[in-house]
Amino acid sequence: MVRFTLAGPGDVSRLRALVEVCYRGDTAKQGWTHEADLLDDERTSDAELAAAIAAPNTRVLLAEVERQLVGTVTITDLGQGRAYLGMLCVLPEVQAEGLGRALIADAEDMAAEQFGATIMEMTVIEARPELVAWYERRGYFRTGEYRPMPIPGFDDITMVVLERHLS
Repeated sequence: MVRFTLAGPGDVSRLRALVEVCYRGDTAKQGWTHEADLLDDERTSDAELAAAIAAPNTRVLLAEVERQLVGTVTITDLGQGRAYLGMLCVLPEVQAEGLGRALIADAEDMAAEQFGATIMEMTVIEARPELVAWYERRGYFRTGEYRPMPIPGFDDITMVVLERHLS
């Protein structure tokens, strides 16, 4: 059974370990949602995660099975009825079991309830068409907007902006 909770300051180290395993390195390649073929840097830092957990306009949702952290997603209030869904990841060995869909559903509910959001926005690496298509099957659509990768030094990577109406 999956248990959803909000991250607290004591979750930073295990949260970072999960994010790195899901996004980078050979372990990430066991799943299909990784960025390991495109990027080889660290995906996040303890400081970045601690700041997200402490921010009043951000919620970091954790998914645990038998006390093991298996997934996470971050929701940020952008104001004016908009929220941002970011850093969605599921442990590679439990991908394709519906946990990603469940995390998105919980994140959307939380964004609507806690932030009054009516639109959820996200960005996905354009070079990952299978991942963009997965989000489109979840009801997200391309806005026509593109943004640069938010990591310095990766100007050749483009992010496609997707959104979904929550009402």
